[in-house]
Amino acid sequence: MGIHKIQMPAEILIGEGVTEKVGDVCKDLLLSGACLLVSGPKTMGIGGKRVSEVLSGAGYPVETEVVESIEKHELGKLIERAREYRFVVAVGGGRVIDIAKYASFRAGIPFISVPTAPSHDGIASPRATLSENHTNYSFLAHVPEAIVADTTIMAKAPQRLIAAGAGDMIGKLTAIEDWKLSSKVTGETFSDYASALTLLSANMVVDSAEMIRNREERGLRNLVESLISSSIAMCITGNSRPASGSEHMFSHALDSILPEGRRFHGEQVAIGCIMMSYLHGLPWQRIRATIREIGCPITASELGVGERDIVRALVLAGNIRKDRYTILEQKALNAQTAEELARKTGVIA
Repeated sequence: MGIHKIQMPAEILIGEGVTEKVGDVCKDLLLSGACLLVSGPKTMGIGGKRVSEVLSGAGYPVETEVVESIEKHELGKLIERAREYRFVVAVGGGRVIDIAKYASFRAGIPFISVPTAPSHDGIASPRATLSENHTNYSFLAHVPEAIVADTTIMAKAPQRLIAAGAGDMIGKLTAIEDWKLSSKVTGETFSDYASALTLLSANMVVDSAEMIRNREERGLRNLVESLISSSIAMCITGNSRPASGSEHMFSHALDSILPEGRRFHGEQVAIGCIMMSYLHGLPWQRIRATIREIGCPITASELGVGERDIVRALVLAGNIRKDRYTILEQKALNAQTAEELARKTGVIA
């Protein structure tokens, strides 16, 4: 299989109040000099200001940058600004972390991830989801030097964000099936360890569905640890194969045909997983019931999109990543078969 380089976070802190340890983490990593703290309009108040205070108290000069857009062409100024600092700390949800991750990667400086919501596995992965011409794509970035996941903060996240994170994790069930299929059909390299770690993480979320829905501390911790473990699986392979398959292609296809709205990535992935699990012959009804239990949408109307948009996205999904073999290569859905699939799985009426 040749030489394989694995890069992982040097430190991972999970628990109540660990935000107060972010300065200690930076010192453990031997980081010095000025820090650029990147956050969002809402998450600056949720955690960004406190992280800035902790870093300043630890002797680090801190400047802040509030970001909103994930359009790749708008990141030039942030990348140039990042080059003026020694390291970047991102405090926020998936968008903020992806933006900071990519900007720090391009600037060639370390990056620390401080998530405020367990909304998807980008909190620790070596990839960044950015928008280009209003379509989301996955770009190469780098692994955070450290992850500081404060469950006290994340427990206060909107329930939909927590459910979306769980939905993203359940989507790994079909991602792994796609990977296995590709290995069999195309000879693509398959990692038994990364696959097992991902499935363990996904099934942990399935088993914790009730606790996650009830926002219990144990359930939330299981979700956060599972998201980080999924990211570690990507670190092992050096790509997103263990975590992203046909269900993610469906989500990206939906993003490409609809303007941004009140939809979350993990919600779309979860609906995609229901339909792809049917194609794979998995127990899709049980998967659908679990997704319902955690509070994710399971129909087009619940997601807030039109039924025709679901069908269009299914047809388009197979062309989203031609370099990635999935069940959609075998099925080659057209408008008729896509509609039949969506109806059989209850995604459309």
